[in-house]
Amino acid sequence: MEAFVNYILQFGNLNQQQTDFIMNKAKTLELNKEDYFSEAGKVPRYVGFLLEGVVRFCYYNNKGEEITHSFVEENNFVSDQQRFEAQVVASEYVQAISPCKLLVFSKKDWDEIGNTVVGWKAIEHLIIKSCLLKAIERRSPLVSENATTRYLSFIEYFPGLINRAPLSHIASYLGITQQSLSRIRKNIR
Repeated sequence: MEAFVNYILQFGNLNQQQTDFIMNKAKTLELNKEDYFSEAGKVPRYVGFLLEGVVRFCYYNNKGEEITHSFVEENNFVSDQQRFEAQVVASEYVQAISPCKLLVFSKKDWDEIGNTVVGWKAIEHLIIKSCLLKAIERRSPLVSENATTRYLSFIEYFPGLINRAPLSHIASYLGITQQSLSRIRKNIR
């Protein structure tokens, strides 16, 4: 819980009463490996803050292939924010790839925080901006680099993930086959 408070305080100042109000709105959610935090075809129920574990964002392309487009590790927000805010059906999945523990906020509670805590909207805006910039920073090299360089960048951005995520998910994220990933890993050892 302290990790969550420390995280949000990076983006603005809140007093003890405000952080207590926010924490009173939070609920704990535990996911088993392969459980979904959010599913395509359903309206996202929560904004979450990942206390333990790793999740991935994925979708199915027009060939029916599962594509992983991002990972989120501990001490970060997890949300299909645009669809959560609009309360519309999601087009992708958010899946636990390890056992996870999250603090979650329902739409009603999230809105109540925004309407009650002075300065929360500015903090929320900065958090969303930070998450988007991180995602862009991590994804941009994947467009122009060769597979080996993409893998090395992946290790740099997600040093703790290489032994926690299935190789099939990592390969999908990098846009290569699992066999190519195995070959790359073998060549750089």
